[in-house]
Amino acid sequence: MLLNKPIKERVCKVCRAKFIPLKPLQSVCGLRCAQSYAWREKTKTEVAKAKAERKEIRAKRESIKTRAQWMREAQVAFNKFIRLRDQIAGHACISSGQPLDWSGNNVDAGHYRSTGSAPHLRFDERNCHAQSKKDNRYLSGNAVDYRIGLIARIGLESVELLEADQTPRKYTIIELKAIKAHYVSKLKELRNGD
Repeated sequence: MLLNKPIKERVCKVCRAKFIPLKPLQSVCGLRCAQSYAWREKTKTEVAKAKAERKEIRAKRESIKTRAQWMREAQVAFNKFIRLRDQIAGHACISSGQPLDWSGNNVDAGHYRSTGSAPHLRFDERNCHAQSKKDNRYLSGNAVDYRIGLIARIGLESVELLEADQTPRKYTIIELKAIKAHYVSKLKELRNGD
């Protein structure tokens, strides 16, 4: 016994037009939309494969990075954090006391004790502050005025501790990955205002 139920109109998944289906599971209005729908489904699987391949390539690249590459990446994350920290705090240039131009690429994260002479203080937040490019690059860090500004900002006792610190530190790749992750998360916290 067949029941004569009225056939409900459906909406095409591709063109969104209303149609009366000829078959029970029909989800598109015609041949053109069916081809388009099949192409979309095919591209979804291709996109998923491409994402998986990119993820695999990224993992391989991560595994062959050298210690120096990890050091650079950790330093970049640290420097970004220092600049944003001092920008949010509204600090002027640590050495000249002049207001910093945050609009462009005019601010460095300048180290009081340079990374060349004191690489063990490379990631010490007390040793690094926002500094104008002029003072950091062209006046060799403007060390005398930097010390005066540093004493005003963190105190004489902390500056003397920085100057006396000669503890050698050799960062491993694992430590550098952790440092990078730490400063990336601190940077996100600052940006989100947490």
